[in-house]
Amino acid sequence: MIHTYLGETIRYEIKYKNRTSIGIIIDSYGNIEVRAPKGTSNDRVLQLLEDKWDPIQQKLKEMRDRLQGPQKKVYEYGESFLYLGKTYPIEIFQDINITQDHVLFKEDKLHIYVKQSDTEKMKQAVKRFYYQQCKDLVEKSISSYQRNFKTKPRSVRITDSQTTWGTCDSNRQLTFNWRLAMAPGEVIDYVVVHEMCHMVHMNHDRSFWRLVGKMMPDYKEKESWLTLSGWKMTI
Repeated sequence: MIHTYLGETIRYEIKYKNRTSIGIIIDSYGNIEVRAPKGTSNDRVLQLLEDKWDPIQQKLKEMRDRLQGPQKKVYEYGESFLYLGKTYPIEIFQDINITQDHVLFKEDKLHIYVKQSDTEKMKQAVKRFYYQQCKDLVEKSISSYQRNFKTKPRSVRITDSQTTWGTCDSNRQLTFNWRLAMAPGEVIDYVVVHEMCHMVHMNHDRSFWRLVGKMMPDYKEKESWLTLSGWKMTI
């Protein structure tokens, strides 16, 4: 079915079920499904769609962007980066007297300080910033959750992985992806808990997931954030 509102059009499907409330589901491909109690009028369905129009459009935009994949960053005024789950603009300061290129987060901006306006040097400075932030955040999270475990990590490393957010080997050596510094704090906590639970259960068996659920009952929401937003975590 098709509905046009405020000059924009969406396609949706209605499924009538034995339920008491009406709701909207948007899948990972941007398909919209309205689930309504049997006998729900079409006017009520359209009213719900219009009431939720802005969040629906925002969700659809996110889906389209995700399917397009990560966009190359431009290191100039107006560009923005993720940090702790929120997007912040960058501001570049060039000074030949700077001892070392670096990045500071202040005044709700990522301030990039470089000797020369070179894209690769700015990119490396940003990467070092995320590495250090990730290290600090992960170590803080590990300390917070350590009381729930009898064993401790043997080592903790920050790595540049293209395939995993974190790992734990049989020697209790934990590694974490530096890009995690772009995720919300609670998502970082989830990845830390996930890997610490592997110190107890190496496999993803029922015992493992029970332990994860005990530590973090809403862990699936954190997994979902990484699945839907991980593509944006780029420099």
